[in-house]
Amino acid sequence: MDVRMVSLDDPLLSTLQHLMDMPEEMEKAFSAPSRTYVRDAKAMASTPADVKELPGAYVFVVDMPGLKAGEIKVQVEDGRILVVSGERKRGPDGEDGKDGGVKYLRMERRVGKFMRKFSLPDNADVDAISAVCQDGVLTVTIKKVPPPEPKKPKSIEVKVA
Repeated sequence: MDVRMVSLDDPLLSTLQHLMDMPEEMEKAFSAPSRTYVRDAKAMASTPADVKELPGAYVFVVDMPGLKAGEIKVQVEDGRILVVSGERKRGPDGEDGKDGGVKYLRMERRVGKFMRKFSLPDNADVDAISAVCQDGVLTVTIKKVPPPEPKKPKSIEVKVA
């Protein structure tokens, strides 16, 4: 197409001009994080955890108040990422206000999904993982792979010729 044939009133040219003048707000909207990303980030930020290294294991301690062991999932993804997830619900049936019998005056305890991801070191034995939930505290223990024993030098007998 010859540029000389395109006039300034051409619809194609005006559309291109309009796209180039896109406001910054639209650009921000296109590059904004997805809802799933924001939800996962909030779930990860609101789940406190401690990570300890012992001589023979790594120990992950995660606060899980009010949760039963069946409501918590502990998984290993991609061979080296420990994922602790679950969901905390408001309360037993009849306490959540759906039947009109309960009116909350203040709601401060966090409910909803939670998740934490931890990158595991190379010497973590992903086949030797145990998880125990007691008094609202989840303790995940991952044993370490023992370091390989150093090879002893091979002695060769020298013969006299």
